[in-house]
Amino acid sequence: DNGFKVKSEIGASAPPEVIGEIEQHIDALEPQGASAIRRLDLSQAESRGLIKTFDATPAYDAQIARLVDLSKLREAGLFVVADSMYGTGQGYFKRLLSGGKTRVDEIRNIVNPAFPGIAPEPIRPHIDELSRVVRESGADLGLATDGDSDRIGLVAEDGTFVNQHQVFGLLTLYLTEQRGLRGPAVRSLTMSSMADAYMKGLGQQVYETPVGFKYIGAKMVEENAILGGEESGGFGFQGHLPERDAIVAGLYIVDLMVGLQRPMTGVLAYMQEKFGSWYYLRRDVRYPTAEREAIAERVTAARPADLDGSPVTNISTFDGYKYYAEDGSWLLVRFSGTEPLLRIYTETTSTERVQRLLQQGATLAGVG
Repeated sequence: DNGFKVKSEIGASAPPEVIGEIEQHIDALEPQGASAIRRLDLSQAESRGLIKTFDATPAYDAQIARLVDLSKLREAGLFVVADSMYGTGQGYFKRLLSGGKTRVDEIRNIVNPAFPGIAPEPIRPHIDELSRVVRESGADLGLATDGDSDRIGLVAEDGTFVNQHQVFGLLTLYLTEQRGLRGPAVRSLTMSSMADAYMKGLGQQVYETPVGFKYIGAKMVEENAILGGEESGGFGFQGHLPERDAIVAGLYIVDLMVGLQRPMTGVLAYMQEKFGSWYYLRRDVRYPTAEREAIAERVTAARPADLDGSPVTNISTFDGYKYYAEDGSWLLVRFSGTEPLLRIYTETTSTERVQRLLQQGATLAGVG
C-alpha cells in the first residue's frame, strides 16, 4: 500500500531506464482504474507459492565478517551507544560488536512505526537524545540508524553531532588510508567537496551526480568507485553494495577510530589536518507556487562573476545551478523535487562566508 522500492540484480537502486519501463506499464493500467489492481490475501498468496520468505541475517553477518575484522573491534574496549530510532537497525551493532571488551548499549530499540516524538532521520534535532545519552554515560561514540537503516548518524564522545558531510570525509580517509584502496569516489552535488583536493592528491577523481542514490549507485558501478555518498547520510561501498548500508558505514567509522587510536573528536581533528576547514549549510526558502517560473528565470539568467570575492570558474546545470569558485567554495540553487521550496546550498572556508554566500544565492534568485 505504500509503494515499491525496485532493486537491480546487484542490489542497487534500479536505474532510471528500468523505472521508466515500469512506469510505462503503470500508465497503461491507469485508464482501467481500481479494477486493474489485483488483490490477494496473504495466506492465499503463500498457499499458491507466490511469496517466498527467507532469513538474510546469516548471509549478511558473513558478509560483514568479510568486510571488517569484528574480533579486533570486539576487543577494542569501546563503549558505543546505538540508536535505532524505533526502526529496523535495532540489534545489529550490539550483536556484531559485543562478545569481548567492547560494550554496546541501545536506545529506542523497539519497533514503533509511529516514531514517537521524532522523525526517523539521524540528524538534529532527532538525534539530540543520542547526544545526551552519549555525553552523560561517558560513551566513546554514538551510532544512529534511520527507519530502514540505510542512513547513518554519528555522535562524538562529547555529544557533538558529526554531520553527514564530515562522515563522508571520514569514510574517504578510512578507505584510502587504513584500507589502502584506490579508485574514484561518487557523491551527489549537494554533498561536501571537502575531500576533493585530498583525492586529487592521490590521483583519484570525485564524480558528482544529481540528487538520488540511483544516480550515485549507477556511477559507482560504472567507475568501480570505492565510495558513494549523499547529503542525507547514505553511503555505499566497493566490495559490498552500490547502495546505502548504515551498518557497514557505522562499523567502518568504529574501525577508523580503533585504527587511529584517537577519540572521535581527535579523529575529526585529524581529518581537518588532512582536508582543511570547510563549512557547509543549506537554506530552504518557501515560495508561492505562482512565483516558481519567475524564480527559475532569474536563476537561469544569473552569471555571478565571483562567490564572495573568489572568481567563478565553472557552472553546472544538470541539477539546478551550481557555481564553483576558484578557492574551492561553491553555491547551489535548486528547486526541491517534492515541496514548494527553493534550496540554497553552500560550502566555503568560514562560517561568516557561509552566511554571505547563502544570501548571495537568495539575492540572485530574487527570494531574499
